[in-house]
Amino acid sequence: MQNRNVFLRNSHTTLLGMLSFFMIACLCLLQLFTPLSALAATDRQAEAEERKSLTVQSNEIENWPAGPQLGAEAAILMDANTGAILYSKNITEHLYPASTTKLLTCLLAVEHCQLDEMVSFSYDAVFSVPSDGSSMGIDPGESLPLEECLYGILVGSANEVANAVGEHVAGSMDAFVQMMNDRAKELGCKNSHFMNANGIHDDNHYTCAYDLALIAKAFFSNEILCTIGNTPRYHFEPTATQPDDFYKNNKHELINGSIPYEGIMGGKTGYTDEARQTLVTCAKQGTLKLICVILKEESPAQFTDTVSLFDYGFTNFADVHASDYEQNYSISTSDYFRIGKDIFGNSSAFLSLDDSAIITLPNTISFEDTSASLDYAAADENTLAILHYSYQNVALGDVAVKLASPKPVYDFTTRTSGQKETEAGTASVSYIFLNVKTILLYVSAISAGLLVLILVLGAIFQSRNSHRRRTARRKFSGFDDFTF
Repeated sequence: MQNRNVFLRNSHTTLLGMLSFFMIACLCLLQLFTPLSALAATDRQAEAEERKSLTVQSNEIENWPAGPQLGAEAAILMDANTGAILYSKNITEHLYPASTTKLLTCLLAVEHCQLDEMVSFSYDAVFSVPSDGSSMGIDPGESLPLEECLYGILVGSANEVANAVGEHVAGSMDAFVQMMNDRAKELGCKNSHFMNANGIHDDNHYTCAYDLALIAKAFFSNEILCTIGNTPRYHFEPTATQPDDFYKNNKHELINGSIPYEGIMGGKTGYTDEARQTLVTCAKQGTLKLICVILKEESPAQFTDTVSLFDYGFTNFADVHASDYEQNYSISTSDYFRIGKDIFGNSSAFLSLDDSAIITLPNTISFEDTSASLDYAAADENTLAILHYSYQNVALGDVAVKLASPKPVYDFTTRTSGQKETEAGTASVSYIFLNVKTILLYVSAISAGLLVLILVLGAIFQSRNSHRRRTARRKFSGFDDFTF
């Protein structure tokens, strides 16, 4: 028994010694790595401060509103309605998008699938992502409606959900990546290449601020994506195909209310060690709808940078209707060929500028300072040409020169009160015709002028004849008789 007690005491002492050694080792490691971590954070902030000295290309435009100096490596502010670039800093530089990649993933999903389609989670979709990345904890074999998957991607930034959606849309991840790259090119992206659906780092997975803004422009033109992408918190309830009950909170501080801002329409956060903080956001105030992209920034400056750019945009720019100001390309005086339903002149111009089209103007210039060029290559059955507006080679927006009727109809046998009989029934149609009222006025004026001219010429001719007769009588009056 004594030996046993000695053994227990020795074991206890040994255990305490090992525990003490372990605690001392942990403290040493903590003291070792804490300064390193703090030093790394300090270095990151120093790099961000240095990036504030980088050139802001839009600030070099004559008479353009001066934009803020940001710690981001690249940033852009784009008018979502016109595509005009209001602020530009290294907007074509290749950088890593991180989870802002998911905007393109969700865009493809709604373009090719219905919201009620069930998305199944494969083993590869779940386990091909790092365990320390954003996820929802979905297990292989479970499934969710596509709509809930979109909430999982845009609110929870769940990597495995993005994978599952990609596989569902295209059949495989490789096929979906091809779709991503093809769609990016269709949107005008020239400095992007995608390797996955979620933005997990890959050296060959990159984009630029301008390309990401083009993708966001398409994303925020979809009402469903705007609604889902502007959700602060979402409740996932258990179903027969997914047994867990949980919430996901949006980390975007302009969406979750941490930084209140008027008119936010949605956005997406992103982070990897290589990409640093990335952020895409859309906001609308009045008619002005702006997209802000921030790449390679340090937290929390990605949010304050976005606020600064939105303030800059909404303060210094406005969308205007070019047709209200345009004079050089005005065609409202084309009186001879007009279109309408009243043959006596109650009609509209045969050609006109699209009065719904807008361009973006900074408050430092006027419409007369802009330049416009005609582009006939964009002509189609409804459009004769496109007017491209710019200032100092900065595109401000496009306005179509429209045909009032894409398909002129000349049908004098079946026309009844502006309607035409078709196989599908009676359809309203517009007819192009000569403006008879205007032409009659011109013809009447010309006829009256000719009549006056004829009367004047007749009077002159009669006066000359009378003069000749009087002269002849005077010549013969000196002879009393004629002898032959």
